[in-house]
Amino acid sequence: MTAPQVLTTVSAYRAALAELLSARRAAGVARPTVSLVPTMGALHSGHAALADAARAEADIVVASIFVNPLQFDDPEDFRHYPRSLDSDVELLTAHGVDLVFAPEVEEMYPGYPDGPLVRVSAGELGRRWEGGSRPGHFDGVVTVVAKLFSIMSPPVTADVGARFESWFGEKDAEQLAIIRRMVADLDLEVTIRSLPIVRDADGLALSSRNQRLSAQERQHALRLVEALSTLARRAEAGQRLDVDGVVSALRAAEGVELDYLVVADPQTLRPAALPADGVLEREALALVAARVGPVRLIDNMMLRPTILRPANREM
Repeated sequence: MTAPQVLTTVSAYRAALAELLSARRAAGVARPTVSLVPTMGALHSGHAALADAARAEADIVVASIFVNPLQFDDPEDFRHYPRSLDSDVELLTAHGVDLVFAPEVEEMYPGYPDGPLVRVSAGELGRRWEGGSRPGHFDGVVTVVAKLFSIMSPPVTADVGARFESWFGEKDAEQLAIIRRMVADLDLEVTIRSLPIVRDADGLALSSRNQRLSAQERQHALRLVEALSTLARRAEAGQRLDVDGVVSALRAAEGVELDYLVVADPQTLRPAALPADGVLEREALALVAARVGPVRLIDNMMLRPTILRPANREM
């Protein structure tokens, strides 16, 4: 396969995209679809699945590789975040990506760390769970995503009409909910698409941070998956969830420093209101975050009752 062009400036990316749009229109595609896969690099098969999904439907597939300093509350985490541009481009080549936008921090945020002076706020949604543990994290996420949408979308003009969509993994469930809400609230011209969590054979959700886990730490990390799976099984069976019991077991688990495990509404991220018997009445989202060894891991799982009760209370 032909390697994608790797562009490091906004102007170079926009020029390259304009050329591809013109070529697609010349080939008879009246309104091409441009599909974006935004990443922070250190790519794995989860990112490959997103690129494959985009390639299956879009006329032009683009990807970004940018480790966004605005979403790191811990400077050490930012410094140690894995960076592997050459191997990332190899993976994107194998999965049919046409353009890669890989800017430096100064290109994205002129004058950083003083810039950007104007940022996007994730609001109330950005202060729940992950946002509560990492103040400002989701403000950094929506700021960079809004910029990427602005930079990487096709121009909306009479002579170059195109559709624009962006793909995200459902592993970052809170992030996905917040980005969907940002798009709706700000009337952004982009369709948000998502893919289910990609897991390794042992069940651990794929993450660029997993490579920093030792073999023993990886075994400890599997306790997060086990806790989520326990809640999912109980929900499906119509049993009492006993979230407090699952939390207690995780807090006692070797090698796991639990931050939170909660059951929330998938759209609002507010705590799900359970009835007195503790049996889930409607679909809900179980979210977990914990430190295992040197890394902070997040995971989630949808809880789907087999029999839904009438919706007589707000979740």
